[in-house]
Amino acid sequence: MNPHASTLWRGPRWALAVLLACLGMVGPFSIDTYLPAFAGIAQALQATPVQMQQTLSSYLLGFALMNLFHGALSDSFGRRPVVLTGVAIFTLASLGCALSASIAQLIFFRTLQGMSAGAGVVVSRAIIRDMFPPSEAQRVMSQVTIFFGVAPAIAPMVGGFLFVHADWHSIFWFLVLVGVALWIANWRLLPETLDPAAVQPFHPRPLLAAYWQLCSNKRFILLALASGIPFNGMFLYVLSAPVFLGEHLQLAPTQFFWFFCFSIGGIMAGAAVSGRLAGKIRPKRQIRHGFVIMTAVSLLNVTLNLTISPSPFWALPVISCFSFGWALMVPVVTLMVLDQAPERRGMASSLQACIGSAANGLVAGVVVPLVMHSTVSLALASISMMSIGLLAWLMVKRELS
Repeated sequence: MNPHASTLWRGPRWALAVLLACLGMVGPFSIDTYLPAFAGIAQALQATPVQMQQTLSSYLLGFALMNLFHGALSDSFGRRPVVLTGVAIFTLASLGCALSASIAQLIFFRTLQGMSAGAGVVVSRAIIRDMFPPSEAQRVMSQVTIFFGVAPAIAPMVGGFLFVHADWHSIFWFLVLVGVALWIANWRLLPETLDPAAVQPFHPRPLLAAYWQLCSNKRFILLALASGIPFNGMFLYVLSAPVFLGEHLQLAPTQFFWFFCFSIGGIMAGAAVSGRLAGKIRPKRQIRHGFVIMTAVSLLNVTLNLTISPSPFWALPVISCFSFGWALMVPVVTLMVLDQAPERRGMASSLQACIGSAANGLVAGVVVPLVMHSTVSLALASISMMSIGLLAWLMVKRELS
């Protein structure tokens, strides 16, 4: 924690949480906004379903690749410059997407979007730990998750409206405006939270040594898996939304927002409860509650899909409950990850995000195309993602006992 933290931000804590949440929402917002226009983009650019899926997987893989470096760069050059540069590149990449005339161009600029969007997600976590002690940091992390949830909930509504009343290009022009507004807000408001005494040298040898130290830390890797992999139990439904919502649940593009309201509503509710529990119960107990909820809901999801026809009346609440369980435990696990390397929290956040986003990219590029045409397969893939995270946590818990 920065010893001068109290002088860096004199406004209310919730205002800083909103600013950091806006940074964190760039990634999911740039995914959810264009999903309702999937079919329209494919028709306009004469793209196959596989090529359209690549606009998602390339974004996520670019996100994962650069996440290795955002945090390390912020440990050496400061949080603020990395954030401003990342938002600027994201804005230019969104402009490229808006002007794309072929599917190859769109995939290229989507990759660039992903490579830049991670800066806000990674650095915002490090900023929270720069500014607050553990229990307070958990509350702020939970507040960030709550505010962060608003954007993905409205993103598909915005995307569906723009697509219906304009065209798919307008969605990316809208993201350009979001990028410009976000850059101006952070340029004016975001303080530099990295303590000058904590600046790390940006030289290959110590940098590689620090990466190796973290990568060889078994507890760090298991905690990163426990926080990032279960998210895909919900996220694979987001990635397969055009098929899951349009074909399986028979929802129109303008009705996609119901899915995002339920899923993000679950995340926001779970984060709110997590914040209230901060400092009141042991972290391990809170994490256990989250995994118990996800396990029970995952089993229910598989059972329902095996026995009755898909329906939004039960499918959406089930996904919402799963999201609640994940959001209940993830702020605690994330802080445990960052505290594995207190002198290099930016790098720790980078590696955590890289592991999670690499899993997201693998799910988007490999798993989703294989399972999206069957609701049973989606449910089985979801419980598999949750089980990987649960196993990782049980292994960590055994070490901590």
